[in-house]
Amino acid sequence: MSEPEADSTGSVPADALTVGVDIGGTKILGGVVDADGAILAEHRVESPATDERAIEQAVCDLVRQLTRDHEVAGVGVGAAGYVDKSRSNVMFAPNIAWRDVTLRQDLESELGLPVVIENDANVAAWGEFRFGAGHDVDDLLLVTVGTGVGGGLVLDGELYRGAFGVGAEIGHMRVVPGGQLCGCGNYGCFEQYASGSALVREARTAARGGSLLARHVLDRADGDAEAITGPLITEAARDGDPFAVEQLATLGRWLGEGIASLTAVLDPAVAVIGGGVSEAGDLLLEPARQAFLGQLTGRGHRPALEIRKARLGNRAGLIGAADLARR
Repeated sequence: MSEPEADSTGSVPADALTVGVDIGGTKILGGVVDADGAILAEHRVESPATDERAIEQAVCDLVRQLTRDHEVAGVGVGAAGYVDKSRSNVMFAPNIAWRDVTLRQDLESELGLPVVIENDANVAAWGEFRFGAGHDVDDLLLVTVGTGVGGGLVLDGELYRGAFGVGAEIGHMRVVPGGQLCGCGNYGCFEQYASGSALVREARTAARGGSLLARHVLDRADGDAEAITGPLITEAARDGDPFAVEQLATLGRWLGEGIASLTAVLDPAVAVIGGGVSEAGDLLLEPARQAFLGQLTGRGHRPALEIRKARLGNRAGLIGAADLARR
């Protein structure tokens, strides 16, 4: 179908349908989203992460497929990398073949639609702020706990990007000087202790070391420590396995202490925990809440934020990206 034209200023109408696209290292998820955050159509394709041009082509094909039956006025793209403040160029992506890519220009030339590019954690934070767990506040910190730790920040109702567009990369704040080597090249980053990768690393180390506490988790993995995964640990914890419960509690404590440090600087009203590991629910969130309250500066003499589970799941990014295309 034909696309509605943007207004005379080049902006997308606030009530228009838009497409949101969330580009990751393994998949590209897209959807047509209305002004209330409802997804009207959705499609997913594999991400050709090692080929810059193939990624762009996959995005264009995905958008064209989604717009066959819907009139849309713009496209928002969440990209897993450093996006400049103009929301146009991807400067660097750790898991995708992007280095100084003019992604907005490339996509607009192919699609003939206004395009906005944003960091993937930022679009997820905006989605949760507008339509999810942070819909009732003006200041929100999103912490995504998956392979790594991502972050997004909304302050006074506006998405915070920093001076150069790469703010809120909370996974790479240093929490242990000289600690675990991080994929970013530094040592002791937050994500080395508060991520799904850290959860799996510690459980596998215990299992390989012959820990009797880990034996039931190892049995679930058919005796293969390398087959221990985050979902397996969560499932064991839900079944009451003490070792699995403690592994999630340790992860939660790291999260809570990190959020307390961030609160000392940012003072958000809500911290939203998203990402795959958040599916553990209160097995992760309750230890995080307790650790946060134990480490909060001025505790007992100041309001304390709420730590909430994300509501939108893995669709937060595409919903947030679509909404940002109207802004």
